[in-house]
Amino acid sequence: MEERTRAYLRGRFGDHYRRAELTPPPGASEREWGYIPWTDGPGTTMVRHRSLLDLGAIEDFLARERPRHVYFSAGRYDDPSASSMSQKGWRSSDLVFDLDADHLPSVTPGEDTYAEMLAACKDALLRLLDFLEDDFGFEQLTVVFSGGRGYHVHVRDRGIQTLDRESRREIVDYVRGIGLEFDALVDEEAVGGTAGRSSPAHKRTLATEGGWSGRAHQYIMDTVDELLALDESSATDRLTAYDGIGDGKAEAALRAMRENTDQLRAGNIDIHPAFVSVANALVEDVVEQDNAPIDEPVTTDTNRLIRLPGSLHGGSGLAVQRLDRDELAAFDPLVDAVPETFVGHDITVELTEDVQVELYGDSFTVSEGVRSVPEYLGVFLMTRGRAEKGQE
Repeated sequence: MEERTRAYLRGRFGDHYRRAELTPPPGASEREWGYIPWTDGPGTTMVRHRSLLDLGAIEDFLARERPRHVYFSAGRYDDPSASSMSQKGWRSSDLVFDLDADHLPSVTPGEDTYAEMLAACKDALLRLLDFLEDDFGFEQLTVVFSGGRGYHVHVRDRGIQTLDRESRREIVDYVRGIGLEFDALVDEEAVGGTAGRSSPAHKRTLATEGGWSGRAHQYIMDTVDELLALDESSATDRLTAYDGIGDGKAEAALRAMRENTDQLRAGNIDIHPAFVSVANALVEDVVEQDNAPIDEPVTTDTNRLIRLPGSLHGGSGLAVQRLDRDELAAFDPLVDAVPETFVGHDITVELTEDVQVELYGDSFTVSEGVRSVPEYLGVFLMTRGRAEKGQE
């Protein structure tokens, strides 16, 4: 990035911060703060181990320093400005989740557009919130668009504040479905038989609502409905694609599905040994479809630095935006996270390559060279390294 570009962006980030209203996180004075300035060279320099006592009022600091990125810690400390983690005196930490579009199995970087990647990330966010709200019952959640490729969720319920790394890893494993096995989802009870005369049979059921069992039941029933809508040959072919399911087992399972649909809807999967094998095979699909592919190290790290809501992302020029739960469905990051500071006038930039970009409700195709573009587009391209500031 050229010096002219850095100077321009630093100045306009400062203009944004002089207008912005930011709400620091709870316990802001007990947290470590860090930032990345607009420095020369290809790398970045993180300034960290700061407290609000060092920085001053956050609004004043941002307007004065005009940083490229701003962070605060999930952890709270006795001495947040101590130069080593061992000296800080850890008290507690929020539980933080990070979803990054680049890490989603459904996304192919370089092929999917930025808009498509962000849409896939929002789907993953909604799955994550389902786990956090319904399965764990967390109530104090803050959802944030990261300003870049995804979303953050901060959980601040009292019960999680002092969890250690291993306890946080168990939460990670649950929402990602790591180690999830069919037998662990199934409730088994003895039915029939009389003590001393015969051995009882065992009935296996899936809960129809709640947790991974409810998700498995819903997926299995959706699959059953799809299979019964196919002709016999197509349904058999689909089932035999699973390991361990041959033609005979597939045909027996399909017959059991047709004859026992009501029992299946009630959660009874023990309608035939062949169907139990099918249900077992489907659990892997459930995990692939319904897990929340979070960035594990972020959640397990009690000292993690995370982006400040209300700040600007120095790699996109978009706002790191706190979102109410009822805003998520309609939220479009490529429209709603464009700062008003950059809207309403054009600037000159020099593009280093031809670009196609969707931003602020428009689609832009801009060829290499010196071009006049809306400032929000110019800032986006410059922060992403695809343009330099041209002379006005």
